[in-house]
Amino acid sequence: MKEKLISQLIDIGASGFEHLNGSLLKHLEGTYMLLQSWGASNDLCIAGLYHAVYGTSGFGEVLVSESHRDKINRIIGKKPEEITYIYCACDRDFFWPQIWRKDNPVFRDRFTGQETHLSLEDLQYFCELTVANELEIARGNNNFIIQYGQSLSDLFQRMKPYISTTAINSITDIFGEI
Repeated sequence: MKEKLISQLIDIGASGFEHLNGSLLKHLEGTYMLLQSWGASNDLCIAGLYHAVYGTSGFGEVLVSESHRDKINRIIGKKPEEITYIYCACDRDFFWPQIWRKDNPVFRDRFTGQETHLSLEDLQYFCELTVANELEIARGNNNFIIQYGQSLSDLFQRMKPYISTTAINSITDIFGEI
């Protein structure tokens, strides 16, 4: 299944984009493998593989417009696509500062401007995927850690109630205690 999903990513152009540590495709595969090593659900692992397909507020390149969600839904399935969309649609500057500081943070969709509250499950998926994404970039990238380490440590501390113990252990391995 993973090979078919990777083939689809290649078909939509993921191998043609550069990312911080090489190709976008390598980063997406690394995020998938990290989530898988943590024992994440299959839905979350697949979302990790496609987590930048619509672009993100941190990665402006777009493989497929969010107006084509039905296409991605057919490729990866309903729940992985929902997780992927939430991740891609997140207005990070608006949402990240609220995590843990508010009981029920307001999520703003950067594509539509709509504000809503995520379910606890979706918030957990979002946080776990966020940690996996950032750790996949940070592994072996001291410049990234020096530049973003403190702000990411602060974010991960706020996400701690929503992420797995294995994610926390991986954070500790790379950034130290949170």
